[in-house]
Amino acid sequence: MQAFSIPSDSMQNTLQQGDRVLVDKLTPWFGSEPERGEVVVFHDPDNWLAGEPTANPNALQTFLSWIGLMPSAEEKDLIKRVIGVGGDTVQCKGTGPLTVNGKALNEDAYVYAGNTPCSQDEDGGQFKVKVPEGMIWVMGDHRQNSRDSRYNQADKHHGMVPVNEVVGRAIVKAWPINRWGTLPVPDTFDQPGLNAKAAAAVNSPGAVALVGAVPLVLVRRKRKASKDD
Repeated sequence: MQAFSIPSDSMQNTLQQGDRVLVDKLTPWFGSEPERGEVVVFHDPDNWLAGEPTANPNALQTFLSWIGLMPSAEEKDLIKRVIGVGGDTVQCKGTGPLTVNGKALNEDAYVYAGNTPCSQDEDGGQFKVKVPEGMIWVMGDHRQNSRDSRYNQADKHHGMVPVNEVVGRAIVKAWPINRWGTLPVPDTFDQPGLNAKAAAAVNSPGAVALVGAVPLVLVRRKRKASKDD
């Protein structure tokens, strides 16, 4: 685990500026990749934080970063929600809803109150992208106050975040104590037909060979859900 401080309002109301979150850095070491709906911390993929001031840590923060419990002030990290993974098509038209592989997401549970899922501005608010393998598409929960994948499509990754730049998944709001709580994956990401790869597999000649794997996948998802609860 490592603690991270939230520096901006881009993830409101899920996370508030000044919150401390605990990030699971261990799971990626065993080959687990980010999944849709997770809140993840990642290194700045291509100068997204240009012009942002460098933090000035106090003595305690300096000590915690020295022993590895907090990132150093020199690290440029961001925190957003994973919307699309490799193979997904993510689209915004008008004010929304946001769609993944043609499925509309009901984002009421986490999008900032008063925001629309999509923005109608011409600087990235309207888009249709195909996420390459090994990449993720991320967006802030405060949609009208987040410079995320949408507004970095001119960078070398076209707004995508390489999976190998992901530090880990934020799993707990740890501080302040009155804000304590877990960060589960919202139910909207569990709707049938959302997984483009699974849909393609069902229509493929080798789909029969996958039938026996379905019970195992369901068991793993149930176990994951119980941990999130």
